[in-house]
Amino acid sequence: MADYREAFVGIDVAKLRNAIAIADAGREGEVRFFGEVDASDTSMRRVIQRIATKFDQVYFCYEAGPTGYGLYRLIRSLGYECMVVAPSLIPRKPGDRVKTNRRDALGLAPLLRAGELTAVWVPDEGHEAMRDLVRARAAAVETLRVHRQHVSAFMLKHGRIYPRRKGWSMRYLRWLQEQPFDHPAHQIALQEMVEAVRVSKERVERLEGVIEEFVPTWPLAPIVRALQTLRGVDLIVAVTFATEVGDVQRFESPRQLMGYLGLVPGERSTGETVRRGGITKAGNGRVRHMLVESAWTYRHPPRVGKAKLYRLEQAPPRVREIAWKAQTRLTTRYRMLSGRGKRTTVVCTAIARELAGFMWAVAREAQAT
Repeated sequence: MADYREAFVGIDVAKLRNAIAIADAGREGEVRFFGEVDASDTSMRRVIQRIATKFDQVYFCYEAGPTGYGLYRLIRSLGYECMVVAPSLIPRKPGDRVKTNRRDALGLAPLLRAGELTAVWVPDEGHEAMRDLVRARAAAVETLRVHRQHVSAFMLKHGRIYPRRKGWSMRYLRWLQEQPFDHPAHQIALQEMVEAVRVSKERVERLEGVIEEFVPTWPLAPIVRALQTLRGVDLIVAVTFATEVGDVQRFESPRQLMGYLGLVPGERSTGETVRRGGITKAGNGRVRHMLVESAWTYRHPPRVGKAKLYRLEQAPPRVREIAWKAQTRLTTRYRMLSGRGKRTTVVCTAIARELAGFMWAVAREAQAT
């Protein structure tokens, strides 16, 4: 070991114990299993320092997962390089059907040495806290959707059809309360489901209020304000984009951001055969879902409403210019694609892809300003 002054350490992280493997420098460098150690900060600190004392340069890596970025921050605080690896982009042998903590660690170390791993962007603690808050709100929205679906399914099962188109308004809730049932158990079941909807809705509103409260003191607040100049981008969409995408400077072009969000078409071509399918849906699905929803607003002719007028007045001139260019181009493209007979879902996906490019430009401009 004394002959090798550079080492690459792969860590397979888990809740209780972490598996560690070390690869020596060089193409033919030895790859050996160090062992499994306790996952606590004290144990990992001791092991990291023990490994680092035997080498002049040590590089660490582990897969991104539910354990978060605590180990990354610990290793960086000790003065060593660390990479959090994207699990979906790790090269794997098709015939390898055995997966253990030991084998995963032994696989990461030589891949780190060869430079075959792709790192994920690691947020700071404040950014991660905002991301967790936004994701908590997304989970609350999903819970609200499920509870509303329970009510709708219950009413449909009993043949009660709401006579109007718009549901979940005060008139709809009043209609629910007026529905009589022969058996008291049915009435109690409906009331419990309606109460679950009310509690879920209050939770969503409470979390949205907290997000609105924290945004002004967040370092990315200027980006959030600038993004809201775009049509279809409100506070929640802008905050979700900022928390999930993070530093837009890491994307050299809008196409890279579109690929990261999974909004580019998939392709399986060989020789003279070219096959293109639907979007890849790779990367961050939360932002992609928000952008597709926002794309629906571009079916209307370009105009500036009262809310957007206030946002535009506060934005820099360059941001206002990009926002208006986005609105004129995307509304025209929406009409053009719809006129060709494209399905609405396909049209909205295409608009969402270009909207991501405009959001990239606005965010970079806001950072520069």
